[in-house]
Amino acid sequence: MSKTTTEVLWLADVEEHDYPAARSYLSLIYPDETAADMVTKLRAADLTQFKAKDVFRASGLSLLGVSNSHIVKNNTKIANGTGLSPLLLVRDVVHGRVVVADGYHRMCAVYGFDEDAMIRCKII
Repeated sequence: MSKTTTEVLWLADVEEHDYPAARSYLSLIYPDETAADMVTKLRAADLTQFKAKDVFRASGLSLLGVSNSHIVKNNTKIANGTGLSPLLLVRDVVHGRVVVADGYHRMCAVYGFDEDAMIRCKII
């Protein structure tokens, strides 16, 4: 029987497969060399945390609906007390926003669960 949690739990560190995913996404926005450099910096960055509502607002992204399959998967993890992988974020100072290099679905799930919940992340 699974337990139901009232808080979002996070893994101790970013899952390894999130870094190539972040590079793939960042290479759509930035030159490949820049994307690779950003991922190297993200790997070395310390973990920190911000409120879900602040990450969401800073990203300028739309919130996905609760019926999205990735959101459902992450909501199940939250409810079962399974840790989520921290987000990978990049400050885009030119455009005044935060790029969610990896973890968009996790961000949406956490925001939907509790907009005041703390999101664990690495940010450069």
